[in-house]
Amino acid sequence: MKFQTQKIAYWFFASAMLLLTLQIVYGFIMGFARIGMDGLHEWIPFNTARAVHTNLLVVWLLTGFMGSAYYIIPEEANRELEWPKLAYLQLISLLLVGVAAIVCYHLNIWEGRKFLEIPRPLDYLVVVNVLVFLANIGVTLWKGTQHTTTSIVLYMGLLFAALLYLPGMIDFDNQTLDSFYRWWVVHLWVEGVWELIMGGILCFLLIKLTGVDREVVEKWLYIIVGLTFLSGILGTGHHYYYIGTPKYWLVIGGIFSALEPLAFLGMALYALAMAKKGGRKHPNRIALTWSLGCAIMSFVGAGFLGIAHTIPQVNMYTHGTLITAMHGHLAFWGAYAMIVLAMIAYTLPQMTGRKLWDTSMANWAFWTSNIGMVAMTGALAAAGITQVVLERRLGLDFLAVQKEIEMHFVGMLLGAALFTVGITLFIITFFRHGLPSDEAVGADVAGDTAWAASKS
Repeated sequence: MKFQTQKIAYWFFASAMLLLTLQIVYGFIMGFARIGMDGLHEWIPFNTARAVHTNLLVVWLLTGFMGSAYYIIPEEANRELEWPKLAYLQLISLLLVGVAAIVCYHLNIWEGRKFLEIPRPLDYLVVVNVLVFLANIGVTLWKGTQHTTTSIVLYMGLLFAALLYLPGMIDFDNQTLDSFYRWWVVHLWVEGVWELIMGGILCFLLIKLTGVDREVVEKWLYIIVGLTFLSGILGTGHHYYYIGTPKYWLVIGGIFSALEPLAFLGMALYALAMAKKGGRKHPNRIALTWSLGCAIMSFVGAGFLGIAHTIPQVNMYTHGTLITAMHGHLAFWGAYAMIVLAMIAYTLPQMTGRKLWDTSMANWAFWTSNIGMVAMTGALAAAGITQVVLERRLGLDFLAVQKEIEMHFVGMLLGAALFTVGITLFIITFFRHGLPSDEAVGADVAGDTAWAASKS
């Protein structure tokens, strides 16, 4: 760690771990409800649990992205963060808005738009919070002595994410228009600008962990950015198939959805090529493992499983089924959750001064969480395919089909239990490192300098 203000990232990461834990709790509430064990229905009905579960996902990932930016930007700009006290205030306000949103969901106070249920007054507070965050890292970057491709791509991804939140705040009387612009937020975040954020963080980690020259790594980043914009923007069309839009979106959505996996494939090849070029001998191997795992799993979850059901001829049957849940779980985990966990694995030794990286607990955390997530995805895939055949092809009643697929959710809960063990081990490892240390500033705790020197 080079600068004192990079320690701010720790508190964002700690908050992200807390929110992730809460998200898992609500996931189990829904999972048990799906097998008939809905004892909490009077206090937490399924629709409330679903809204809390998905919105916590967004909030903890954004918190992780912000923490990553507060660590990366000062180092890339080669100066301290411009307003460190404002960063702490921004974190507190973000958590307060999150708590207020959860309370509102339980009081049945929310917007009726899927994935964007946060009450409108809280939307304005989110906008103010994000503007403060962008101003803080933006001024830091502007006043810095160096401006790297990595930092610029990361900042632009965060900026565009903020701008694309705004269409979701516009109310439309027409249902088609409302759905049309809602996907500007939901799709263009997760299959557009969030990929830029992921690419910027992954680029930073690969530079640190592989020892490959920045110029080589960042050239790949340009390719990833190009692929993301080529496919991601018009790929939004696969959400427009059946919402009342013109039929030409079937063609546009089908073609550009088929191109979307290229960006994730590019990231996977990019990460593996850099790791091979660097020799994979950085002392913090668990951080590199998370980074490579992120690149590979994002291609499988977001890329391969995405195209598997967004082709119009297939989506006609899979639209609105558990096939979407299958894709969503592995996509968010592989593309975004794993990159945040990779960043945490790399930065913790730097911030705390403790060399607790390749422990057995850290390795078990990686493998059990990933195997558990794959098992969950497999169970949801089986449930989704069964649902499509029984409901969409054979015409069985919706509730009758839900009864038939209960056993698949037993399998999903078993996978979720294994996943939770992995996340628990990761969180234990997180807190074993202790709090950030002033003595860690300027120390090459992770061995980056020695590693880079050995490669030159």
